[in-house]
Amino acid sequence: MSAITKLSSTGRVPEEIRRASAQQKRFDQDNTENTVGYVMLDCSGTTMDRYVDAPAIVFVAVFKKYGLEISMDEARKPMGLRKDLHIKALTEIPSVRQRFTAKFGREPTQADVDKMFAVFVPTQIDLLKSGNYHELLPGTAEVVHKMQKNGIRIGVTTGFTRDMLDILLAGAAKQGFNPDASCAGDEVELPRPTAYMVVKNLERLGVYNLKNAMRRTVKVDDTVSGAGEGAPLCWRVGASKWSNYVVDSWAVAKSLSAEQLAEREQASKEKLSVESGAHYVGLAGRDRRNQSAAGARRKPGLIETRL
Repeated sequence: MSAITKLSSTGRVPEEIRRASAQQKRFDQDNTENTVGYVMLDCSGTTMDRYVDAPAIVFVAVFKKYGLEISMDEARKPMGLRKDLHIKALTEIPSVRQRFTAKFGREPTQADVDKMFAVFVPTQIDLLKSGNYHELLPGTAEVVHKMQKNGIRIGVTTGFTRDMLDILLAGAAKQGFNPDASCAGDEVELPRPTAYMVVKNLERLGVYNLKNAMRRTVKVDDTVSGAGEGAPLCWRVGASKWSNYVVDSWAVAKSLSAEQLAEREQASKEKLSVESGAHYVGLAGRDRRNQSAAGARRKPGLIETRL
C-alpha cells in the first residue's frame, strides 16, 4: 500500500512512517547518550590568563589614548562580551558616561565605539603576541586531556576575535591544550550571552541533532555573560577561582594574604551565583567536601556522571 494513502486530508505524515525514514532515524539516533558529550570552555580566567589581565589592560589603555581615564574596575565590568560590545558597554557605565560628557561636551556615540575598537584590535594583538597571556591555569591541560580520553569533545568560545584567539590557542597548544573546536566572538552575529558560539562549535564537531547535543553540553566560564552563554539549552558552570571578578591583576593577587584572596574569591563566587544563571559555580576546600557529602545522598545528575 502506498504511503500516500495513509496521509491525512491535510497531508500530515503518520508518525510510524515519518520515524522510519533513514533521514529521520539519523536525527533521532544522534546524541541520545545520557552523559556529558561536549564541554565548551572560555579562555581568559577559565583556562588561561589568571584574572583576565590581557583584555582589561588594553581596555584601560585604549580609553586613555582616546582621552578618557577609566579604572580597572570599570574596565572589567562588562567582561565576557565580544570586545566591540564590551567597549560600547563601557561607554554606558554611568560614571564613564558622565566623565565622557564632561570631557567632550557630548554623549558617546557608536562612532566613538568604532574608533576605539579600531585601536583596540591591533593593541590587543600586540599584547597577546608579546606577553604570556596564553599560560594555562593549573591543571587545565590534564583535566581537558582526561575528558577527551573519555570521549568528551572540547570546544572554546571567547569574546576575542578570531585573530586573537588563534594566538592564544597556538600558545596553549605548546602546553598540551588542544580543543576539538573553537569559535571567536566575531564568527557569529549574536555573541554572548546567546548560545550561538556554542552552537557553532557543535556544528564544527559534526552534530546532527542539536537539541540532543545541547542537552549533553556544559559551558564553563568565569564571567557573568560567559557563564550564561548557552541558556536555556545547555548546562552552565561558573568558574570563580581565577575569575575576572577576583582582583585587578595577577600582580595584585600575589600581594594579598591567603585570607584576603579567599575573601575575593568568595565575592567572585557570589557574583557568578547571583547574576549568571549558571547551574553550578565552582566550589573549593570545605565547600566542595560538603557538596560531596550531600551528593552522596542523592542520585548523581547528568553532569556528575562524567565530570
